[in-house]
Amino acid sequence: MCRRSAGSKVAALSIKLSKQLSIKGAETMSDQRSVTYLVEKIPHLERLGNVVPEGYSYTEKLVTPGEDLSLPDLYLKWYEIRSPKVAISPAQVAESRAFVAAEAARLKIEGELGFVLLHRAGTFLLLLLVTWRDTNEMWLSQYTKDTTQTEGYQPLLFAGSHRGTFCVWELGPIWHERNAWVRFLSSKRDEQAKLAYINDRFSGMV
Repeated sequence: MCRRSAGSKVAALSIKLSKQLSIKGAETMSDQRSVTYLVEKIPHLERLGNVVPEGYSYTEKLVTPGEDLSLPDLYLKWYEIRSPKVAISPAQVAESRAFVAAEAARLKIEGELGFVLLHRAGTFLLLLLVTWRDTNEMWLSQYTKDTTQTEGYQPLLFAGSHRGTFCVWELGPIWHERNAWVRFLSSKRDEQAKLAYINDRFSGMV
């Protein structure tokens, strides 16, 4: 079950609120409310969201499914994310697969389904190991490797508790996997449904 629900206080803003109310029918005694919020002004907006360097231009990346990683107690779908102009070499893929297998054993990840994202970001390889737990939760282990160095994968660490999760490119296959898992949750969740989830893969530009 999801344990991340939390209330929050929102600073007062100048908000234009419009409401529309429609009643379906007296026999159903139900109604629908559509609420639209239009924010017209935010204090100090010029100081917010300035996290993009000058001259940045967004470019799409290619997501391709690779050969799944089937382990004795774990099954992982495999995705590679990269610029169409830059390849991930077979040697890098083989190293990544061997590392994931070893990490899954070390972390004692057993009896689970999930997926791996192998993301080429410049000279770095990012490796995301994701499994489904507690019915509807994604659990994540993240690693990084500098391809210009001889050192292997290292855990991706952050200085504080407020930390990075996924980038805009990684969210493409992740959103697909979320929807695929919801379809599984809504199914009989038998072996046929598990195979349907495993064979439901994403590919394309993001």
